[in-house]
Amino acid sequence: ANTTELNALEKDQLLELADNLRSGIPIATPVFDGAHEGDISEMLDEAGLDTSGQTTLIDGRTGETFDRQITVGYIYMLKLHHLVDDKIHARSIGPYSLVTQQPLGGKAQFGGQRFGEMEVWALQAYGAAYTLQEMLTVKSDDVSGRTKAYEAVVRGDDSFETGIPESFNVLVKELQALGLDVDLKKISDEQAR
Repeated sequence: ANTTELNALEKDQLLELADNLRSGIPIATPVFDGAHEGDISEMLDEAGLDTSGQTTLIDGRTGETFDRQITVGYIYMLKLHHLVDDKIHARSIGPYSLVTQQPLGGKAQFGGQRFGEMEVWALQAYGAAYTLQEMLTVKSDDVSGRTKAYEAVVRGDDSFETGIPESFNVLVKELQALGLDVDLKKISDEQAR
């Protein structure tokens, strides 16, 4: 069928076709929703080319052909939009959860960094008791301790007292909701020994 179509062309048309095909057949297809693998294999087969899409390349230094065929063509890459400028986040003061009084989480809520169970274990392993106390009280959900710490910084004092974390009060309320009467009592230093 192809030979018959070529024979039907005039001399000028044949020369124009040859001129157009001299540098290859231009084909345009959408990148991800265009020609399928079967379509491409069929066209390569019609052109008398290898359907694998690979070709034999020659080493430019030695002039010898490589022992295996190599895939050639355009590579399409998609950029991942994970940029530092979008991810960087810091917080000094900000919003707190109404129930637990802990800082909110995530950049969108201008929240704090979670100091989880394993991070607590790491500080315990280092024996950093005061850092751990600060992380779990003043920098988290100790409402009165936050105020005292702020006042101490304003005074230029580097010591402050911590109070009871709000998470403990939440635990007490949950136990009371289960019908358990939890009563907090202060003990003296002598009784603690």
